[in-house]
Amino acid sequence: MAPAASAATVNTVEVQLQTTSTVKESDGAWFTCPANQVMTGRKHSGDENGYTTYYCSRILINGEQVTVEPRSWVSAGRESSSLYETNENEVIIGRRHKGDENGYTSYQPGALFWQGRQLRVISRIWSSSMKESNHFASVSPYHVMTGRSHSGDENGYTKYQYAAVTTDS
Repeated sequence: MAPAASAATVNTVEVQLQTTSTVKESDGAWFTCPANQVMTGRKHSGDENGYTTYYCSRILINGEQVTVEPRSWVSAGRESSSLYETNENEVIIGRRHKGDENGYTSYQPGALFWQGRQLRVISRIWSSSMKESNHFASVSPYHVMTGRSHSGDENGYTKYQYAAVTTDS
């Protein structure tokens, strides 16, 4: 469970999978998680003509829905040498890409709010590298996606950055 918000109160943070959506990678589809959901997984098969599935989750604290406030899209550059990490206390809520590995990839970050205050995103860690053309990445039950890097074409490697959500100050 999540760390305590104070000595007197223990807040339980839950990350619950809600939505899966599959898009053709090369079509230039802008994918954004539904309102008040965050990205918690991604699966891709094949080259740029293959399909990508996004996994979006809602976050609950003590059973109460967390609000996600979208931020402006940020370019990560060409897909073949892209690296993106959200700013402090932000998570990934969207991704867009058009074309092959020479096309550009962008991400949409979001900030998390509960009971009028912004939540913290802590303890960022990177996954091991996975071959882009056939992989599935999903966070642990208490984490959200905060970054992604990719090098090369579909035979290149992708890794993801995950972090925990906390109510601690």
